[in-house]
Amino acid sequence: MAERGPQPLAGRVAVVTGAGRGIGRAIARAYAEAGAAVCCVARTAAEVEAAAAEITARGGRALAAVADVRDAPAVERAYDATARAFGGIDLFVLNAGVDSARASVEEGDPAAWREAIEVNLFGSYTCARLAIPHLRRRGGGKILTVGSGLGHRGMAGRSAYSASKAALWMFTRVLAQELLPHRISVNELVPGPVRTSIAAAADPATVASPVFAGEWLKTPEDVVPLALFLATQPDAGPTAQSFGLLRRDN
Repeated sequence: MAERGPQPLAGRVAVVTGAGRGIGRAIARAYAEAGAAVCCVARTAAEVEAAAAEITARGGRALAAVADVRDAPAVERAYDATARAFGGIDLFVLNAGVDSARASVEEGDPAAWREAIEVNLFGSYTCARLAIPHLRRRGGGKILTVGSGLGHRGMAGRSAYSASKAALWMFTRVLAQELLPHRISVNELVPGPVRTSIAAAADPATVASPVFAGEWLKTPEDVVPLALFLATQPDAGPTAQSFGLLRRDN
């Protein structure tokens, strides 16, 4: 990454889940360009390896780790590999998630509803819980959960996703309270509607229109400045806060 300006994340090490595509991949690439060494975590080997290869081809430092965020041993292996390769971990972005259970409560598939809760909430819990020892060894750090406006206001036909993200927001706040004495900040990033392959697979209309009329429909790269802002705050800076790119909250 020659000929770049100051790198505010130089010397830092980040882990980004769901980094094979979309928002996670854009954040991983941006953190590497800002000087961080990055572990890209995702379930699909081809995608996560491509994400890491893209970073290294541009002169950055990256590691690919294949893991389902619900699989604690796989997550722990990814973290341990990152710490061995780069000397520790300072920053975790919990971005992996699913949004496939789009139906009314009456007509929906209970298995799909359960999957949303397991991935979006329990997966984030698993990743955060295993991240804490690594951050404590560094004397501080950051956990950033990727939430949703639907976790704050809900939407008919999206009960699973809304409920999982609402619970994730409460989890973020409680975890921040627990980790406050250790100089570990925990905040939520709410991107708002973003054009991603996951959204398109669930609802092709998402590619062409936002969820709510008048909302700002973004690309994954539009989320990067806020993700960089949160990554560069002091470890003793803001915590238990929600930072969003929504145009409105109701």
